[in-house]
Amino acid sequence: MPRGRYSFYDTHDHTPLGAEHFHCATGPSGWRYVSQLTAPSGDHAGSVDLTIDDLGRPIRLELNASSWQVRGAAVDGVTWVRTDPTGERAQEGNVPAHAFTGASPAFLIATARLLRLEPGTPATRVRLVAFAPPVLAPRTLDQSWALLNRTAHTTDSGPLAVDEYQVTELDTGEQRSIHIAGDIVLSAPGIELEELESPPSAFA
Repeated sequence: MPRGRYSFYDTHDHTPLGAEHFHCATGPSGWRYVSQLTAPSGDHAGSVDLTIDDLGRPIRLELNASSWQVRGAAVDGVTWVRTDPTGERAQEGNVPAHAFTGASPAFLIATARLLRLEPGTPATRVRLVAFAPPVLAPRTLDQSWALLNRTAHTTDSGPLAVDEYQVTELDTGEQRSIHIAGDIVLSAPGIELEELESPPSAFA
């Protein structure tokens, strides 16, 4: 069960934006990722609890940030309930999208698992619903994912396959390079893997 810490920073001036302490695990029916978020001051800033099935579909999502909460799952596309800090009202949403996304590296792993790309295959378009902190407001967006290459690295625990993805935001044309090994994001713009207590888990 991989356990570790990601740090977040501004991609323009490298200003620290906080950290995410996580653990995740694969199983016969899918993958689960649980984390606690901290602000640069060290104060608690929220949490992520994401479970996907063996096909990469989100079967349970719970996000918390600044007293806002989102719960969602893949139902008729994706469906969610967003609750305001007062708890007086809940807003339901449904979009014919493939999955969820957000600031957490968990969503990069989940999307890669959903698409199951192979090196050299054409880029694949995917529609996602994004929830951005601090208020977790939903936004539907389209991305294009391409698996540029897969490289095997020698480690103490055996060969480790690292996938390099190119992710394009279709509304702006912005491109990002993301490196993933198993269920761990090794590098991505604005994200650094600071600690990892055990090797990444491999999906079946």
